[in-house]
Order: sequence, then C-alpha cells, then structure tokens
Amino acid sequence: MKNLFDVAGKVVLVTGSSRGLGFILAKGFAQAGAKVILNGRNPEQLKKAQDELRQEGLETEAVSFDISDSGSISKGIDTIHAEIGNIDVLVNNAGVQFRAPLEDFPEDEWRKILDINLTGAFLVSKAVVKGMIERKAGKIINICSLQSDLGRNTIAPYAASKGGIKMLTKGMTVDWAKYGIQINGIGPGYFATEMTKPLKDDPAFDSWICGRTPAGRWGDPEELIGTLLFLSSEASNFINGQLIYVDGGITAAI
Repeated sequence: MKNLFDVAGKVVLVTGSSRGLGFILAKGFAQAGAKVILNGRNPEQLKKAQDELRQEGLETEAVSFDISDSGSISKGIDTIHAEIGNIDVLVNNAGVQFRAPLEDFPEDEWRKILDINLTGAFLVSKAVVKGMIERKAGKIINICSLQSDLGRNTIAPYAASKGGIKMLTKGMTVDWAKYGIQINGIGPGYFATEMTKPLKDDPAFDSWICGRTPAGRWGDPEELIGTLLFLSSEASNFINGQLIYVDGGITAAI
C-alpha cells in the first residue's frame, strides 16, 4: 500500500518553478524522493532556486526555457532527455495574472495571459507526451484554478485561460489516455502566494475570502502537495480527465 503512493525516483518537470507556488510544488516532489527538474525563463533565478533546494540535500536539476516559445521548449526537452532522462511526470504550473476591468483590459496583456497560461501548457505537453506515448506511461498534471469554473471581477482573461486549461485537460485525456497516460488537473482555491499577495494584503478582500471559504482561511501552498503526489503516483492510474479542487470548500458553498 505504501508503494502505491510512491514517487521516489520519478523524473518530474515542473514549469514555472523558480519561485512562488511552482517552487513549493517542486520542493514537495523532491522531499518525496523524486528527481525534480526546475524550469523558468530567468537562468539566474532558476540557479538560485536550485541552489536553495540542493542546500537542503534535495536532488534537483534546472533547465531554462520559455514555455511560450515552441523552439525554446523543443531545445529544453531535448536537453532533459539527453542529460537527465525520460520525463515521468509533467506539471504545467507556469502562469501569469494581470488585473483590470474587462472593458479596459489591454490586448497585449490578454494575449500574454493566454499564451503562457493556456498555449504554454499545450506546447510543453505536446513536446513531452511524445516520449510518454512511446513508453505507454506518464502523468500530466495541469494546475488549473478556482477560476476554471468561477468568475470574479477584473480577472476575466485569467478565468478564460484557466477555463481553457480545464477543457484542455479533458481533450488531452480523450487523445492520450489510450497510451497509458493519465492527465488530470488541480484547482487551487485562494492560497497565500506571490501572485495573491496584493489580495491577501487588502483587509477587505482578506476578510471576504475568509468569510466566503467554509474552512475560514486562505490555503497554505504546501497543502497542494498531497493531491499532487497522489496524481503522480500509481494510486491514480485509472483517474483521467478530472479536475480536483483543493479550495477549503469554496466551490461547495453559495
């Protein structure tokens, strides 16, 4: 039973993991014995993150590439396969957020959100899945959001991208489950991260979230790790195309 949830030795690529939520998720994998590959666009930031984990005795590698650039992705994945090994688990975590009323939302920021949050996940998955198809095994976990199903003012483009990730997860499943690959999503509720710091620091919003969430608080990013490890292990081998919300019950309440 213990081995059912074991991820030790698995090669795991976490996009957007040089800081923030991605870094915490990557650290959780490393603590569970996985061989983690950190990813980001900034090589210096990536090296800093890698050094921090290695100082804690955690096995990590770092490969820098831009998830919105198919050429950069191809080079990065080729490097991983040549120097590290086959990717067993891909976590599509990289994402950005801009906030503004929809009627005033700048077109360039709309395109950047869609390019990174949605198209990036497609492009990286497309590059990685070829090896998984050959081996007839693999796990892809897409970091979705509460906004995959719910809207909120000033973040319509973000919600559109995360709704797209939810449906991309299902589409990946329809095309790739027959190869022994499991593709699922995790939908975080409101977690205290770099991206949500402006919201948590707003007393009115902080009070609203705590009152709106049945658990009565914000989530700790480390509380996502258990679900992530479950979806990466043999315990989830017949779970496919699902979005698991880790949200303190907010989607269960009016």
